[in-house]
Amino acid sequence: HGTAELEEPGTEALPRRTPAPAWIPTAKGEEGDLCLRSSDCAAGLCCARHFWSKMCKPVLREGQVCTRHRRKGSHGLEIFQRCHCAEGLACRLQRELGPGDTSRLHTCQRH
Repeated sequence: HGTAELEEPGTEALPRRTPAPAWIPTAKGEEGDLCLRSSDCAAGLCCARHFWSKMCKPVLREGQVCTRHRRKGSHGLEIFQRCHCAEGLACRLQRELGPGDTSRLHTCQRH
């Protein structure tokens, strides 16, 4: 009745931790890996919607097609989001269009 339960030495001070769910990445995600936010992805990648999940995709480089959002918050409506333009670039209407071209194509361009 007065016996104490024996514990392994050194384990009494360790907090009990629940293991993280298997789908949460432990290292920075590579292109195509599932993510929750851009900080889950490796350098040069952002976390963007792909169908109904999110995955690490490359940040856009100069000359690549980008998405210009007219209204704040409309980015969440896309089923295939693109990343933002890399640092030093802005998403602008493509300038090299000929006369009469009514294309609304935007590309990443130097400021």
